[in-house]
Amino acid sequence: MSSASPKPTASIGFLTVVENTELGLLGGYLLLNAAARPLEFHCTAPVKPSRTQEILYGPTLRPYLFGEQIGQTLLARSKLTPVVVCTDSQPVLSAREGTHLPLVLVSDGISSAANGGFSLAKNVVSAAPGFESDERAVREAWPALADHLDLLEPFARIREALDEAQKGARQAA
Repeated sequence: MSSASPKPTASIGFLTVVENTELGLLGGYLLLNAAARPLEFHCTAPVKPSRTQEILYGPTLRPYLFGEQIGQTLLARSKLTPVVVCTDSQPVLSAREGTHLPLVLVSDGISSAANGGFSLAKNVVSAAPGFESDERAVREAWPALADHLDLLEPFARIREALDEAQKGARQAA
């Protein structure tokens, strides 16, 4: 009988923040396996900055709310440790300062390539400013089975799931 435990499934995280004019900011974090199947999903309650916060934080408010308050909270809730966390929102990159996980911005390819981005799966991504060494860590840990993924597609799933959660909350109220 073998006592070897099964190898944990490599996961890829997708973290975004949605702005809702009524509710404020909603964060969503989806972890997928290399076959793009969901392993975990977490979301936040709405976060709405006060006028005082807007004044005091000034231009640093979005990175604070998106990255530190929402992003780091969602990353801390996860039971799985992904090989990389992808985001489609520039202010979310500030979450990298509070985590050991590599965090990359997925974009259209043109702007990322111009800003020193690198290819990952079917996309071009760029590391958080000051964490350019994440590229090497991501490349070494990236599961080859995930090379077929479109790294922008899971963000549509997150947005739809957040919409559904809000509809359910409104109906329950």
